Amino acid sequence: MNPTNPRKTASRLPVRSLLCTSVAAALAIAAAPAQAISFSQGDATLDINGTVNGFYSHRTEERGSTKTTDSALTNGLLPGWINFVFTTKVEGLDIKAHVGFAPGINDKSDVVGLPSDPSCGGSTGCDSPFTQIDTRNLYFQFGKQEWGTVKLGRDIGLFGQKIILADMTLLGLGGNSYASTPFNTTFGMIGHGYMYTGFQPQITYTTPALGGFSASAGIFDPNKFAGDETKNPGFQAMANYDWEAGSAKGSLWAGGIHQRTSGAGSFNATGFELGAKVGIGAFEAVAYGFDASGLGLSTVGALFYSPFGKNDGKGYFVQGTYTVGKTKFGLNYGENRDRGGLLTDTNKFRSATAGVYHSLNKYITLVGEYNQEKGEGADLFPGDLETRTISVGGILFF
Repeated sequence: MNPTNPRKTASRLPVRSLLCTSVAAALAIAAAPAQAISFSQGDATLDINGTVNGFYSHRTEERGSTKTTDSALTNGLLPGWINFVFTTKVEGLDIKAHVGFAPGINDKSDVVGLPSDPSCGGSTGCDSPFTQIDTRNLYFQFGKQEWGTVKLGRDIGLFGQKIILADMTLLGLGGNSYASTPFNTTFGMIGHGYMYTGFQPQITYTTPALGGFSASAGIFDPNKFAGDETKNPGFQAMANYDWEAGSAKGSLWAGGIHQRTSGAGSFNATGFELGAKVGIGAFEAVAYGFDASGLGLSTVGALFYSPFGKNDGKGYFVQGTYTVGKTKFGLNYGENRDRGGLLTDTNKFRSATAGVYHSLNKYITLVGEYNQEKGEGADLFPGDLETRTISVGGILFF
């Protein structure tokens, strides 16, 4: 491809089909049929697509006898995103490369207009990490319809992938108790019903679709969550079945994750998940559950975050949405629990969200949400934690 003399295609391709794999379907959830810009030269095509969002949130937190109220202008569960997706077909092989950057609007510097506080003198914690550009996608893949696809690089994980893509708060904020961490996002329902899959270095294989069934499995960059050696890579797998019957359609999926470490204090991490989504006309329902051992604190939601050793975690998530015209109304609820390891108590974190998502046009979705969170447990939520968040804003897909 000659980048100095691209030939722009006459049509603009639907971003839904492009982003389903390029951003692991995260953007394909948008109800509006957004468009991507496509350039072609010879046998190669370069697609450019992405998303931008912004929200106002008003949050009240009660922890023990202390009550605080804060306002923020923030990204939602999705950061900004710009994707460059190269595709071609050579000697019968379908080839794809994807580079995706995820910037954000969050910047907690006390000095307006500067990414850091110059009075800190460069001390740790002064520089703002919120304006960082997160490289979430950097991979290539190749394959054939007959035998499947091999992917090498960095992309969304397999365990926990389907449920975050089904979470309606992906287009909004959801819960934001952990939003102060430098991810340019809130947490949606992460930590309340499921754990965050993350974007991870991997080599994965995906089967071709066979009568609605497909499966993926791969090795992943290991995390040194315990012990002092990672002799073996991590392993993740997911199987999915899509079906249709008259006006009803849905999917059923199951997944697993495993990683072991070596050396003093090492232990194994395992997790299993099962989920289902069913749509009948304008109504859609989602149900999901997982069980884990040594996978980290599920009430925080980050895989392999194990400050309390080998704890056990589990959770469940349910959601219902109904669409009227260009507006979707939804309710969801989820809860995670952690116990064992060095934890002295059963720690629970649950949340509920009521949301309205209105498709203003094919590019813009306007969002309003109300979210409540409650944390209990002497280790993670001493004095208990309760939050209430109202958020309004919008998200654009292109």
